[in-house]
Amino acid sequence: MISVILLGAGNVATHLFKALKKAENITVTQWYNRRLKSISVYQNTIEVTDNLNALKEADIYILAVSDDAIAELSSQLPFENKLVLHTSGSVNVHDMDKKNRRGVLYPLQTFSKNAEIDFSNVPICIETLHKPDYHTVKQLAISLGSPTKKVNSDQRRALHMAAVFVNNFTNQLYRIGHEITEAQGAEFELLKPLIMETAKKVQAISPYMAQTGPAKRGDENTIKMHLNQLTNKQHQEIYKLLTSSIQKTHGRKKL
Repeated sequence: MISVILLGAGNVATHLFKALKKAENITVTQWYNRRLKSISVYQNTIEVTDNLNALKEADIYILAVSDDAIAELSSQLPFENKLVLHTSGSVNVHDMDKKNRRGVLYPLQTFSKNAEIDFSNVPICIETLHKPDYHTVKQLAISLGSPTKKVNSDQRRALHMAAVFVNNFTNQLYRIGHEITEAQGAEFELLKPLIMETAKKVQAISPYMAQTGPAKRGDENTIKMHLNQLTNKQHQEIYKLLTSSIQKTHGRKKL
């Protein structure tokens, strides 16, 4: 049985807590947050605290807090030589205070508090500084039902950056698509099967091979028509930038 104390109350912390509570071979001993109100709703199912000095003994302490809070919180922990993990994709493992054994449990997924998450679809990237700790962290991830991957810091940062492109930037493109359809009274709902098929396609073939559209086929007339249709200057610039990127990738004439 692996005992865990969770620190933080954001999206990742909330989903981790729910998954850890359901997992076999894991005991969530305590949940800390500096604002007790944020986790008080869970006080009937888990001991909650806003006092770092009241933290109990545990096998693993997980810092599921914002990136800029990790270093400071790790330095405030009132113990030494314990296994402390953060959940960030971009923060260096060495940024945590070296008084404890350090590692990373990076769940590579998008988290929103009100959206259910199936951890069997959440790859967990693991990085530890001490080899024996890797097996403990891997066992925790397996207990969550997650696929695991051992990564180094450079690989983790690359995955995080790539995740911004494929998730955050893509979602912003969805938002722009929503604005464009909304402005003409068209239904964004009609685009959802296309969104699903695009995501499905890259499960089987590379993004390079999956590329379609006017930029890929060099259809300058359609490109010019689209640019003339776009009344939002920022949308025009995004269209030009992405079109140019596709053309460069596939050897087509640039805008």
